[in-house]
Amino acid sequence: MRAEHEDEPPAIHRAFTQSISDAREDSRGRNEIAGKVDSKVLPEWDQEKRLRPSAMRYALTMNPSRNLAHAGRPTRFRYLETLTIAFVVILLVSNLVGPKICRFGPLLVSGAQLLFPITYIWGDVFTEVYGYAASRRAIWLGFFGMALLAAMGEVAVLLPPSPGWHDQQAFATVFGLVPRFAIASLIAYWAGEFTNSYTLAKMKLWTGGRQLWARTVGSTVTGQLVDTIVVILVAFWGVETPRHLLLMIGSAYGFKVVYEVVATPVTYLVVGWLKRAEGVDAFDEGTNFSPFAFRE
Repeated sequence: MRAEHEDEPPAIHRAFTQSISDAREDSRGRNEIAGKVDSKVLPEWDQEKRLRPSAMRYALTMNPSRNLAHAGRPTRFRYLETLTIAFVVILLVSNLVGPKICRFGPLLVSGAQLLFPITYIWGDVFTEVYGYAASRRAIWLGFFGMALLAAMGEVAVLLPPSPGWHDQQAFATVFGLVPRFAIASLIAYWAGEFTNSYTLAKMKLWTGGRQLWARTVGSTVTGQLVDTIVVILVAFWGVETPRHLLLMIGSAYGFKVVYEVVATPVTYLVVGWLKRAEGVDAFDEGTNFSPFAFRE
């Protein structure tokens, strides 16, 4: 009896061999699903290695279910929606407090300049952690939110006030945007934010994911330059002298860049925590960087 089964592998060996076979099949299935996702995301335990582009554009973390939903649908991240909502709220509030001019020694800055640069830090976080597509979505949501605020604010100001309501002038001061300034703000925001996210995504590929400080500062240098030049030229061209325009651009741009540099340690903390919490680190290889690529 023993001779008949002496060549048969032990049960534990058969079980181990089967588990290896199952793992390989599972890995091939995940790679097929992962190839459909846009951004390549490296796992925390293998961030220094680069996978072959043909093999996989989106790597699984230690907990695959957190990255890929059933049937290859996009990942549901824990904090992305909350961060997107906060981004839009900060953007809208910065537009509401913009008319207030604040004085800090010899510097005169608007209330918007105190808050609006935070949206660029948020854009850095979106692109660095979740990828360019997540940042593109947030930028468009913010754009439509700003457009709705400007349009409804203008409509509300134009509507006749009740005889017993005596705050029409104050209301108009806050919500009565001159169309030229509203258009300047929308165009500058759209162009600046996309420039910021594009620069950071490309620099991340060039640096191999290293030197986060260079990416956050570098993307702000380009994004804020576009934003500042566009908003001031569109809003004040023909109203102010060329010399005054240059002075306005220089002072506003310098303030925003310094703001980003000072906030770099906070950006490091937020980015590091989110990467650990979400288990992702996006690299936009093969990404369509068009602002109008809504389906990917």
